[in-house]
Amino acid sequence: MKPPILIIITSTIISGTIVVMMSTHWLMTWIGFEMNMLAVIPILMKNFTPRSMEAATKYFLAQATASMILMLGIITNLLLTGQWTMLNNQNQIASNMMTIALTMKLGLSPFHFWVPEVTQGVSLSSGMILLTWQKIAPLSVLYQISPSINPNLLAIAAIASILVGGWGGLNQTQLRKILAYSSIAHMGWMAAVTTYNPDLMTLNLMMYIMMTLSTFMLFMYSSSTTTLSLSHTWNKFPLITSLILMLMMSLGGLPPLSGFIPKWMIIQELTKNDMIIMPTLMAMMALLSLFFYMRLTYATALTLFPTTNNTKMKWQFESTKKMILLSPAIVISTMMLPLTPMMSILN
Repeated sequence: MKPPILIIITSTIISGTIVVMMSTHWLMTWIGFEMNMLAVIPILMKNFTPRSMEAATKYFLAQATASMILMLGIITNLLLTGQWTMLNNQNQIASNMMTIALTMKLGLSPFHFWVPEVTQGVSLSSGMILLTWQKIAPLSVLYQISPSINPNLLAIAAIASILVGGWGGLNQTQLRKILAYSSIAHMGWMAAVTTYNPDLMTLNLMMYIMMTLSTFMLFMYSSSTTTLSLSHTWNKFPLITSLILMLMMSLGGLPPLSGFIPKWMIIQELTKNDMIIMPTLMAMMALLSLFFYMRLTYATALTLFPTTNNTKMKWQFESTKKMILLSPAIVISTMMLPLTPMMSILN
């Protein structure tokens, strides 16, 4: 893709998301979603293949359906209340339709089927945008309408997403699909706490974005797309092996790494609201996700593939890929646990 075209498309994606985040008018919010969706499709088809075209088509169909349901909810709200503002959404039917539309856009269960397929069909860089930046706009709208959301509806979607995200990733060997199922599970954790403490959802989103960006950048740096190619990194990039180990454990939510912060605080918040069964189920189902992160760690750091020659280092070219923000992203993704008391005060 030529640089001027890439700049125009990228600026449209960013401006679409900013319009959604800053708007309190439903029509402007919907327009922002459409700008964002139509601009991201060329990014998905950046490396044009039949597979990427299929992925972009699936993404368009899922997002267009969600936009249609969102507009239906907006019009229902307009007819029943006579106003376009987002902050006064009193009607439950309209609120339910909007919630369903936003869960489709996020890829929450039971509308999760497009996420692994689209992520697998595009390049690593496009998948990174899809699983990080594209989550910001729908979650910002969920944040704004959180007082009127039906908590039972979102709780069911959250529990189902954590289960599907853990279960779906168990038997995968493709790294993009594993990260897609990881995204579904993390979105479930965010949805679970949205109606009780939206600020915690924002904290979880920031931590998730940092961890996912770091993971994708490491995979791009080592040109790994499968578990098998990832298992060769000890031979090419020994340092990356240990970094992937730490990042996977952080994504799984193990202390003393950064990924433990949001899970701990969400369980604490749900318990404060007299909910015991739901956080218990969520913590148990998080073990499924932890298992496939452990599989990646095992394949990367704890196994050596058989070699026929005597040397452990094979001849290769040096990697020329520049990952400018990789170092700070890895530090944030793994070492922020001591800041938890400060974050809890802010929340």
